[in-house]
Amino acid sequence: MITLEEVLSRASDTKKLRIGDGIISEVADLFKEVFPGKRPIVVADPTTWRVAGEKVQESFIKAGLNPDQPHILTDEGLHAEWKYIEELDKVLGETDAIAVAVGSGTINDLCKLSSHHCGKRYMTVATAASMDGYTAYGASITRDGAKQTFSCPAPLALLADVDIIAAAPSEMTASGYADLFAKVPAGADWIISDALGIEPIDDFSFGIVQDGLKLALIDPEGAKAGKKECIERLIEGLVLSGFAMQTHKSSRPASGADHQFSHLWNMENHVMSNGHAPSHGFQVSIGMLMSTALYQQFLNEDIASLDVEKCVAAWPTLEEAQKTAREMFSGTDFPTIGETEITAKYIDHDALREQLNFLKTNWEEIKTRLAAQIIPYEEAKARLAAVGAPVEPEEIEISRERLRDSFLRAQQIRRRFTILDIAVRTCLLDKWLDQIF
Repeated sequence: MITLEEVLSRASDTKKLRIGDGIISEVADLFKEVFPGKRPIVVADPTTWRVAGEKVQESFIKAGLNPDQPHILTDEGLHAEWKYIEELDKVLGETDAIAVAVGSGTINDLCKLSSHHCGKRYMTVATAASMDGYTAYGASITRDGAKQTFSCPAPLALLADVDIIAAAPSEMTASGYADLFAKVPAGADWIISDALGIEPIDDFSFGIVQDGLKLALIDPEGAKAGKKECIERLIEGLVLSGFAMQTHKSSRPASGADHQFSHLWNMENHVMSNGHAPSHGFQVSIGMLMSTALYQQFLNEDIASLDVEKCVAAWPTLEEAQKTAREMFSGTDFPTIGETEITAKYIDHDALREQLNFLKTNWEEIKTRLAAQIIPYEEAKARLAAVGAPVEPEEIEISRERLRDSFLRAQQIRRRFTILDIAVRTCLLDKWLDQIF
C-alpha cells in the first residue's frame, strides 16, 4: 500500500500535511515552516470562522506573524462562482499576505485559483470531510454558466484537525463519504479505458486512490456518528484522492461517469425547493449509484456475443454526432460544450469496429478486472443510506424522467471515456436503462 509519506515525497505541489486530533494549535508553526518570513491572511465564511478561523487567527497573532484582517465571505449560499474569484483577486492582489483557506470545498477552490492569479501559493485548514478537492490540482469554478476546472496548484500545506472535522454536520461527512465512494466506479472507468487502449492507467496515481479505498469505506455508521477513527480514514482517503489528481495533473484518478452527472446538474443550475443546490457529494451519490447500476448491467451482459456490425452501422458520422449535440444543448447556458467534447472523443467507424472486437475477444479478462473493482449496487446503496447520503433521485429533487435523460446528456459534456461511452458504443444504453428504471 502506498503511504502518505511516499505520496508527499512525490507530490508536485503540497509539501506538508498534518492530520490528527487537536492539532489546530500547530497551525502557526506549520505556516512558518512553509512560508518563512511571510504574513498570513485568513479566508473563511461565517461558519468556518466560528469553528476554526478565529482559533487560527489567534494562533497567528500569538506567534507574532502579524496577520492581515481576515477576509470573511458572507454571502448566503456561497459557492465556487467567478464573482468571488474577482473579489478575492482584489483582496489578495493588494497585500503581500499568504491566503490561509479555512473551510472545505468552496473556500479552498476560491483561494486556490485566486492565489494562483496573484502569483502566490496558499495553505489550507480543513473543516470537514466533505469532498476530495483539498489537495487536488485545479479548482472547480462556475463561470459563464458552466462548471469548469481551472489549472492551478494545490495548497503548499494542509492541516486537518480530526476533532474539528468529526464535529462537522453529519451531512457534510455523508457528502464526503459519497464523494470517496465514487472512486470505486471511477476506478472501473479508468480500468476499461486502459483495457481498450484509450487512456493507460498510471499505476502510482491509481494506487494512491484505490489501495486503501475500500477500508476507508468500511464503516458508514461510524462515519455518520463522528467516530474519530472513521473520520480520520475518511479524510485521509479524500486527501489521497486529491494527491492523485495533483500527481496526475487531472481528475482522472478520482472522477468518472459519477461526477459527470453532478457536473451536468450544476451546469443546468439545478436547485431544490429550498433555493439551494444539493451538495457536490450528494449529487455524486446519485451519480455513482447510476454508474454502478450500469456496470452491473455491463457485467451481466453477454459481451462475447455482441453484434459489432450492428453497432458500427448505428454509429453516427462526426457531423451527425455534432448536430445531435448542438440540438441537445440548444437554449442552455452551454450550447457548444456537447459538440466540443463529442468531437474530442469521436472515433470513426473502422476504429469503433476494432475497439468493439477487442472488447469481445478480451471480455473475460476485462470482466474479471471490473468485477473485482465494483462494489455491488445494493451494497453500495445500503452503505450510502447508512451514512446519510441520498440514494433516491427524489432526495435531491431530481425526477426519474430527468435522471434517465441525464445519462446521455452527461455522456456528451465530457471527453473522458467512461461506462457511459461503453453503453453508447455498444448500443446497449436503452436496454440497460429499461432494466435499471
